[in-house]
Amino acid sequence: MQYLLMICGDETAEEHAYDGCGGWSEDMDRRGKVRGGGGLRPPSEATTIRVRDGEVLLTDGPFTEAKEQIGGFVILDCEDLDEALDLAARHPAATYGSIEVRPMLAPEDFT
Repeated sequence: MQYLLMICGDETAEEHAYDGCGGWSEDMDRRGKVRGGGGLRPPSEATTIRVRDGEVLLTDGPFTEAKEQIGGFVILDCEDLDEALDLAARHPAATYGSIEVRPMLAPEDFT
């Protein structure tokens, strides 16, 4: 099953933006776990889009105010949630921010 790891942090996490993952990504690649991912530019560079009553509404920055923002993401292929949680706990960002782990829907879930 695939799991999305959303790597989150508050404004202090920005100082870690270019730290890398301390070998975590390479280890996950070597083990065949990574299916995608990447870092994100800061929320101040985001644009939020909504369509209401046929009108496209654009807002600079994130849609909601939050103490933590998503700074990056990884898609892992794991046997189960326990494995996904174990691997997420090894990510360096877990020491200064948080990582939300979510199971992803499979294509057959949409039919």
